[in-house]
Amino acid sequence: QVQLVESGGGLVQAGDSLRLSCAASGGTFGNYAMGWFRQAPGKERVFVAASNWSGVKVLYADSVRGRFTVSVDNAKYTVTLQMNRLTPEDTATYYCALEESSRTPINDWEYDYWGQGTQVTVSS
Repeated sequence: QVQLVESGGGLVQAGDSLRLSCAASGGTFGNYAMGWFRQAPGKERVFVAASNWSGVKVLYADSVRGRFTVSVDNAKYTVTLQMNRLTPEDTATYYCALEESSRTPINDWEYDYWGQGTQVTVSS
């Protein structure tokens, strides 16, 4: 079965950078997209960034545009999220997701597979 495994979370200080990775396995994907969502305590899960398999379609939430960079390695079915100039407001559990049509949606219900999440904590 398809599995997504995230890595790279941790505790950092405001202004620091962090790089998250997510590897998909257990399937063969043609046209697809991979994205990142996050959920802070007591809040709903929200879209962060996503890219289709070729990198032609890339989307960012307004809150992270200019600070975060998402990229997909199609040869390895991996997606990374480079997060720069982190703030305490970026503290959340980050989830990666995969969608099997390359539509690169921003709605979580449109994604087919999910990772377990990795915690990012930014101290002030």
